[in-house]
Amino acid sequence: MQLTLDLGGALDAKPLDHFWNRVVGAGRANEGLRADWQEQLRFAKAHGGFEYLRFHGLFHDDMFVYREVDGVVTPYFQYVDLLFDAVLDAGLRPFVEFGFSPPELARETKTVFWWGANGSPPTDNVKWAQLVRATVEHWVERYGIEEVREWYFEIWNEPNLDPFFRGTKAEYFELYRVSVEAIKAVSGDLRVGGPATSNFVPDARFDGETEDTTQHAVVLEAEDLDALDWKPVWLADFLVYCHERSLPVDFVSCHPYPTDWALDEHNQGRKLTRGVDATPTDLRTLRALVDASPYPDAEIHLTEWNSSSSPRDYTHDYTQAATYVVQANLQSIGLVDSLAYWTFTDVFEESGAGQEPFHGGFGMLNQHGIPKPTMHAYRMLAALGDELVHQQDGTTVTRFSASGEVAAIVTHYPPEVRLSVPASFDTRDVADRTLATGRDEPLDVVLHGLRPGAVYTLEVLDPDHGSAMREWERLGFPNNLSRADVASLRRAAEATLTSTHTVEPDGTLRIATTLAPWSVALLAPARIAAP
Repeated sequence: MQLTLDLGGALDAKPLDHFWNRVVGAGRANEGLRADWQEQLRFAKAHGGFEYLRFHGLFHDDMFVYREVDGVVTPYFQYVDLLFDAVLDAGLRPFVEFGFSPPELARETKTVFWWGANGSPPTDNVKWAQLVRATVEHWVERYGIEEVREWYFEIWNEPNLDPFFRGTKAEYFELYRVSVEAIKAVSGDLRVGGPATSNFVPDARFDGETEDTTQHAVVLEAEDLDALDWKPVWLADFLVYCHERSLPVDFVSCHPYPTDWALDEHNQGRKLTRGVDATPTDLRTLRALVDASPYPDAEIHLTEWNSSSSPRDYTHDYTQAATYVVQANLQSIGLVDSLAYWTFTDVFEESGAGQEPFHGGFGMLNQHGIPKPTMHAYRMLAALGDELVHQQDGTTVTRFSASGEVAAIVTHYPPEVRLSVPASFDTRDVADRTLATGRDEPLDVVLHGLRPGAVYTLEVLDPDHGSAMREWERLGFPNNLSRADVASLRRAAEATLTSTHTVEPDGTLRIATTLAPWSVALLAPARIAAP
């Protein structure tokens, strides 16, 4: 890997939007009432620079919102206020997800997740709309209209999937209509969108009113998944529906996980991983669809994304997940307004709480607040400049327009791995085999045109630096960590490899080093120091 670049002449620099840290996910609203969750949110904000937070369960029964007085919807917001105050105090804004049904309005009693989300449509859309409007009006009263205008309002979560919305496509579209009309009745400036559907598919499973699982054969029988035509779910129909009824769509949303959980003829699940370029490919498809739609100015917010959609994928705890995150985001520059990592913390209970310190949860931080490699990934992305000046395979060079200083990221994603990092279920075997794949590569950097005497830091995240996994193994994989264990693991997790380099008198910066497989290297001004 070689990077030689003259930064002193005229460069074709373009504005660089840090779309990767605009939105980040969390599990459910009630988890946000915990002190450790709130402490971790502040850490994620400080190190990752996230601007918005999205989560499920706003109206779940453990938030105690819904009530009626003499048949009139009269919500109570004590728990919601505590949560939203904490989010705003941490320096983020809400990316509101209106869902799932409060139990009093749920059409069915069948639920999803350990915590029992009511995935059925509301029994009464009028009362649902009253609940939504009363909630927004309360926020405007509490926080002011100028603040609430900065928020986003998304209708439901993955309504195309039966556990999350036990209704039809038409019922969801109608729910969208009544919801956005309720929100816009408070203020026409409030930003609304959807349909918040799940990962892209290459078949007709979602073309009808409900999912046709027989269509899963298309992916199960495919010799090459990436030769198929993957497309977002419901989005084209959704935009037509809204346009025909003059409904607002300020943003579109969906969840482009690079995986597909398909069912075979015996209704047994197969967990498929797509190619390493699946995410930027999907985002280009989505960008073209929106550009050609009746809503070409709609923002694109991808409100969930990760290397896989399982909260029990051991790969999430390893360095390869971080390398994938950085590479996929940098390949997707200029395509969308946000790509929200799901989630910032392992304080996340869809499958119940994890019963190991590193159990493959979604989080950038484990349950103890120990940073995983993906936390470093987002911290490094946040350290990039506001101008893009150069990209080549695995390398992105940026500049700070105010100072003229540069910041660059280099990833070593082994060419032997042609998939998005393979998921590792049940055991860590796949994660360990993936981590052992590849070979060291030399990195030679020669940058001309820098300020003589300027000091830069090269920070490297790799399997031996900036990851707690080796230390956890050395400790014997304890489940119930002592305070000393937590401190030791945190030290290991934070200990990336750093070196300092000074620009020569002629304005040249030269660095020669070696990167292990699954490395991420950040070159940045020394004032942007590693933790």
